[in-house]
Amino acid sequence: MINNCCNTTLDKINTDLDTEAFAAICKALSHPIRVQIVDYLKRIDKCFCGEIVELLPLAQSTVSQHLKSLKEAGLIKGEVEGPKTCYCLDKKMLNRFTRMAASLEKN
Repeated sequence: MINNCCNTTLDKINTDLDTEAFAAICKALSHPIRVQIVDYLKRIDKCFCGEIVELLPLAQSTVSQHLKSLKEAGLIKGEVEGPKTCYCLDKKMLNRFTRMAASLEKN
């Protein structure tokens, strides 16, 4: 089928893309604070066992909600260590998301 607007040939829908996982990650990254948290965890390249709330101009409950969203999407891992939780970036999931995003550009 030819789309005259863009002069491109339309093919089948990409069924190789895990649309549920991709959409969940996109939703988790839809807030700038969550992107900042992911970027921070990526830059420090280790688990962060401190008060992330001290790094952000937000209430602790708000930061907790952002962390929960990132964890539910699989972008971060969190383990309880005493009274604190240690957060790490799940690099495998981030790489998977990057590959899924790149696959959208392929013909």
